[in-house]
Amino acid sequence: MRTSESVVVPASPAVVFSHVSNLDAYPAWLGLVHRAEPVADSSPERPAWSVELRARVGPFARSKQLRMERTQLVVGELAVFERAETDGRHHARWTLRAELERTADEQTRLTMHLAYDGSLWTGGLLERVLEEEIRRGRLGLTRLVSGEPTR
Repeated sequence: MRTSESVVVPASPAVVFSHVSNLDAYPAWLGLVHRAEPVADSSPERPAWSVELRARVGPFARSKQLRMERTQLVVGELAVFERAETDGRHHARWTLRAELERTADEQTRLTMHLAYDGSLWTGGLLERVLEEEIRRGRLGLTRLVSGEPTR
């Protein structure tokens, strides 16, 4: 599964970047990220987070635990996170890429790309729920940088 979503956020790239460059900031604006906690033994060059993704389908919830590392960082422009488990087993790939660009009117165009190669979150209904959670995140981030309640 591959999906991309863009939004123009009424804030500078520096402000938006502070909300997308560290995964522990995501639960405040992206409901899909239920929890994200820094991993203490990760390196400064590749910080890691323990992440719980959660989505609801009617009365049911699907959740997934991941260890994610930030693999690329260009301050104010780009943050890339990739699944990086340390248990020695093969896992489906999860990659999240946040790209920022300043607009002509001094706002920020944020484009988020999500790539997932597994089967848990695919298959019609769950895939649509996952995509809807990502779309809701656009509104959550815009509200957050505007000082409005996010939920």
